[in-house]
Amino acid sequence: VQLVESGGGLVQAGGSLRLSCEASGSIFSMNVMGWYRQAPGKQRELIARITGSGSTIYADSLKGRFTISRDNAKNTVYLQMNSLKPEDTAVYYCSLQQHLGDYWGQGTQVTVSS
Repeated sequence: VQLVESGGGLVQAGGSLRLSCEASGSIFSMNVMGWYRQAPGKQRELIARITGSGSTIYADSLKGRFTISRDNAKNTVYLQMNSLKPEDTAVYYCSLQQHLGDYWGQGTQVTVSS
């Protein structure tokens, strides 16, 4: 399984970005895809997760600004990020969990300038 993230970059505070992550390989329908992030000097933290049927879980602190969605036909998960703040600066990682194991993307940098 391979996960490839895209959509990161530099944005001003208050702006928006949409991250995408496409999965390829042996993908089973019963999986959970998610987004995590890791800021310098901090532990990786959960942003949101979404099941194949569309059920979602969000980190409380990010609910309302970030929205996760997925397109099962494309094996792609998205993260819409609005009202971005400098503290959102981090490397954002996509994940996929299925019975064969847990998989991670290489990460995409998001930098929010003040």
